[in-house]
Amino acid sequence: MKHARIRYEGTLHAATAATPEGEALRLADGRVIAADAVEAWLPPVEPGTIFALGLNYADHAKELAFKPPETPLVFLKGPNALTGHRATTTRPAGVAFMHYECELAVVIGQTARDVPRARAYEVVAGYSVANDYAIRDYLENYYRPNLRVKNRDGATPLGPWLVDAADVPNPMDLRLRTLVNGTETQSGSTRDMIFDVPHLIAYLSSLMTLSPGDVILTGTPDGLADVRPGDQVVTEIEGIGRLDNTIVGDR
Repeated sequence: MKHARIRYEGTLHAATAATPEGEALRLADGRVIAADAVEAWLPPVEPGTIFALGLNYADHAKELAFKPPETPLVFLKGPNALTGHRATTTRPAGVAFMHYECELAVVIGQTARDVPRARAYEVVAGYSVANDYAIRDYLENYYRPNLRVKNRDGATPLGPWLVDAADVPNPMDLRLRTLVNGTETQSGSTRDMIFDVPHLIAYLSSLMTLSPGDVILTGTPDGLADVRPGDQVVTEIEGIGRLDNTIVGDR
């Protein structure tokens, strides 16, 4: 099942997809509305801790002239960084290079500590699509992105759906792609992750307790491109969804 959080008629609602492609939504009170009637899409989960992976695709590491990491490169993000489907993301004034990152988002469904790799999928609630924009001008170290690079308000669209884990039989074989103004600029597959989802869950849960609503952003393949105000950026993952975002300039 596909789950969403939306604003409709001025009220926040939990909703599910009423059609396979989500052209209509069913609200918790049973009403069915057209997707175009949604006033605002929120991130489909109220996040706890947000873990983000750096350089988790070998081709992306090569693109940035870095050696692939030997252990997961993880940094944390604040919840204000998230925004929803069809939202806008601001490009800061004066920056030279801002690029998208299409990423599979893994949402934790239960409290978990020291999870063995073989049981990692048991703690997953579902999956979503993320676009984790990076402001490269401020990047001092690819291994430890600082606050200005990855934690700006609304700089990480997430959604539109949280897809139940049971409906994603193999999250490690999904096509990812990004389109800018309708032109495909990034293409890859989750099978090319250096550290796969079970590895990441086992690793993170060995360091700290994972909680329901925690989100793991699993990294992006190669295909960097600068985006500017007015650009429509669509990040899409096979079987998970199509996340639409528009770049705006500083006001």
